[in-house]
Amino acid sequence: MQPENITLNNPLKSRNDLQNLANEVLNAVSPFFKKDASRIDLANFTAHYGQEIANMETFSRLLWGVTPLLAGGGEPEHFSFYIQAIKNGTNPDHADYWGEVAPYDQRIVEMAAYGLLLAVAHQPVLAHFNEQEKHNLWQWLKQSENQDIPDNNWHFFPILVQVGFHHCGMPNNAQALENHFAAMESYYLGDGWYSDGPGRPRDYYISMGFHFYGLIYSRLMADVDPQRCKKLRQRAKLFAADFIHFFADDGAAIPFGRSLTYRFAQAAFWSAAAFAGPEVYEPGVVKGIVLRHLRWWLQQPLFDRDGVLSVGYSYPNLIMAEDYNAPGSPYWGLKTMLVLALSEQDAFWQAEEMPLPVRESPHSIPHASQILVHQKHHLWMLTSGQLELNNFVNTEAKYCKFAYSTRYGFTIERGRYGLNHAAPDSMLLLSEKDNYWRGRRECQQVSTADGMIFSRWLPWHDVSIDTWLLPLGDWQVRVHHLKTARELDCAEGGFSLPNRPIPQTQMVQGSCLLTTPTDTSAIYCLSPKSRSAQLVLTPPNSNLLFAERAAVPLLQGELNIGTHLLISATWAGDCDDFEAQSCPQAIISEGVVRLVMGNQSKLLILEKHP
Repeated sequence: MQPENITLNNPLKSRNDLQNLANEVLNAVSPFFKKDASRIDLANFTAHYGQEIANMETFSRLLWGVTPLLAGGGEPEHFSFYIQAIKNGTNPDHADYWGEVAPYDQRIVEMAAYGLLLAVAHQPVLAHFNEQEKHNLWQWLKQSENQDIPDNNWHFFPILVQVGFHHCGMPNNAQALENHFAAMESYYLGDGWYSDGPGRPRDYYISMGFHFYGLIYSRLMADVDPQRCKKLRQRAKLFAADFIHFFADDGAAIPFGRSLTYRFAQAAFWSAAAFAGPEVYEPGVVKGIVLRHLRWWLQQPLFDRDGVLSVGYSYPNLIMAEDYNAPGSPYWGLKTMLVLALSEQDAFWQAEEMPLPVRESPHSIPHASQILVHQKHHLWMLTSGQLELNNFVNTEAKYCKFAYSTRYGFTIERGRYGLNHAAPDSMLLLSEKDNYWRGRRECQQVSTADGMIFSRWLPWHDVSIDTWLLPLGDWQVRVHHLKTARELDCAEGGFSLPNRPIPQTQMVQGSCLLTTPTDTSAIYCLSPKSRSAQLVLTPPNSNLLFAERAAVPLLQGELNIGTHLLISATWAGDCDDFEAQSCPQAIISEGVVRLVMGNQSKLLILEKHP
């Protein structure tokens, strides 16, 4: 059922179209506004920080849509409610005061929205505040300056607060700003890439966190901090040359990593690039990325019946939610509305929407240990395993699969017992003959070179696996050199397809091929010891892109104690484009594997790893 209060057929071609969407998304929440309150309660579930803070988060994240409207000369329909809620929430004498923050407090995250509000829309907002109310707001936000926070992208939240103070004339703390920038400098990896803290993943937080806030800073603080602003813009330009590969021609972005419920925040970087103007690409190219992305999202069932954004990815799905995903969390996607702060006369809005430029394929990103492949109607990514130190829900599924896809998404675990629950797509899973499965998680060694990704991982202390991932044309090839001191079962999966319509299945020794009227997903065993074919159906709501049960083509085998070589090739895409005869071949000699497809070849020396 589609919500009546969100215009899903909005063409999203013009500034007015996007302004209408922003207002509709905000107005869908307005029935939950309560008089004299500073929080919004949307649903009967919560996050680890509890319901009161979750409700404060819901209100605060709406400001990522409200602020661009105000900065662009507009005004949200319920402007007076937002003004009064901010006054109440920052007034220590009010019953609905947001309170004093503690170390690692979620409220510090939300303060960034108020920093941007004060920076670009202080005039229409503070015109409604008396001096005491302004002081209350300043005093409440000031708590972020020196509070203990996670050592990651959170450092930008106090920075944006200081930017807001600077622009609205409130006292600011230059040393706090310097301290937070200094902490983040150690995360910089080069070529525009950060990690999300020491030894942390390289995921969408690099785009919608570091660069999004960095670009905002580079525009708003250019007059007082020109050298840093120049550096932030240069890094963003370098990053853009890689990040453009994460977006398909239809606007979809590759689902990968945590916090996917923020949805169209995947394109927030491009809105910040348009806002800050580092000229990463022509305005029409950036405009096309933003608007196609939003149009793609409007085709997904991401709203509840009342038009409220759900928690989930392409559909409501609490199974994939993080511990910190509360009912209002998805409204961080409104960060992509930042382009509404630009006037109609800005180059972004004046430009004709342009398609994506021609991009090389495959495209390697060594700092992120990723390789992007632009197949016809299918964008996919090979990746190493990245360890998320916080061990958020389904970390292995979100970070450690071999491949992720705009077209086929990925499945999440529903349990470790039984292959159907263990999310076998794009994974090599192992069990000790007991049907409890484990796959790649922490990697002892990772490198990306010569168009390949190498990782060494130990699913048990006495089981070592060297894995090479490489694209050959539109095929994905995996080589696993495995040494085990245990008797094991193994299962390796290709990309998953929706099980509706039910795919036709061809299973012979060493290959499994699934075909629907539009799609094909196949996996072939290329190693000397053939594995048997199997079809696995996952539970409903396990794939992030479709709610139906997912059909996964598998290769399954047994491994005795010793050394083994497992090689597979997978393919997925338009069924009309599939050619089984184009499958790569593996030529194996003493310690050497040569992979050949047509006139392409790659040589691997098994005992010589990076």
